[in-house]
Amino acid sequence: MKKLIALLLTFVLVFSLAACGGNGSTMMTMGTGGTAGTYYGYGGILGNQIKTSTGITVNVVSTDGSKANILGIDVGNYQLGTVQSDVMAYAYAGSRSFEKEGKIESFRVIGGLYAEAVQLVTMDPSIKSVADLRGKKVSIGAAGSGVYFNAVDILAAAGMTENDIVPQYQSFADSADALKDGKIDAAFIVAGAPTPAIQELCTSASAYLVPIDGDIAKKLMEGSSFYTEYKIPAETYKGQTTDVTTVTVKATLIVSTKASEDDVYNITKAIFDNVDAITASHAKGAELSLENATSGMAAPFHAGAAKYFKEKGITVETK
Repeated sequence: MKKLIALLLTFVLVFSLAACGGNGSTMMTMGTGGTAGTYYGYGGILGNQIKTSTGITVNVVSTDGSKANILGIDVGNYQLGTVQSDVMAYAYAGSRSFEKEGKIESFRVIGGLYAEAVQLVTMDPSIKSVADLRGKKVSIGAAGSGVYFNAVDILAAAGMTENDIVPQYQSFADSADALKDGKIDAAFIVAGAPTPAIQELCTSASAYLVPIDGDIAKKLMEGSSFYTEYKIPAETYKGQTTDVTTVTVKATLIVSTKASEDDVYNITKAIFDNVDAITASHAKGAELSLENATSGMAAPFHAGAAKYFKEKGITVETK
């Protein structure tokens, strides 16, 4: 009798795990970013909306960002992830930050979310342009990260390399702490504006944004379709009295290829049919749109997302 009960309990446990894991039909884990960035907070808002609209529970976790989220999906730790559009392209092509790993094709696109501004922040009054970074201690993100390659691209557009600065490889939170402590002179932070780490810096210290514009922005946009020009509106941060011109990539939501078409359709619908509700909880929700969701993607869409967009009159690439 004890053996029979044990077998029944084992069967129930296995069945429960299958329901929660295998195809992600009732529970999914979403990789986001550091708690000082936009991904984590915004991911929580999306997770709540998905749960409300579909019943799918989304466990939102803090991670090291885009590359970690893609690798996490690849090994099955995550089913959803927020990523920079350029890093996603590198993964799908097996280039730059994914040269060692090679092509990763275990994910698909759900849709673009919002503009991720490349924000160059400093407290050094002598730094007024990218050119002024020469010889300075500058945080350029974790080595091989999306932020790192954005910083390298911007330095190159200004006629510089890592050798022309004193590079520091730090997270958003560590960069903010190092700026406050006077350990670095400037930091590249790539995230939706306003970014919590920069908000805190501008509130508690005399931090400000340095423009990335003119010939530098032009060279970046000519060299890559990922970059677009963007203005961070005045008053986004305390003490910011004018618009600041910079460039952006796009925050994008991706999903495992193992996720079912029905689940991904429902997730896509939950997000893009509820823009007002998401915007009420997070300002970046205002950038959700069908055009933003479907343009400029360098990887194919999941069939479930494609089904939703087709109902809206938009055809996207799938595989």
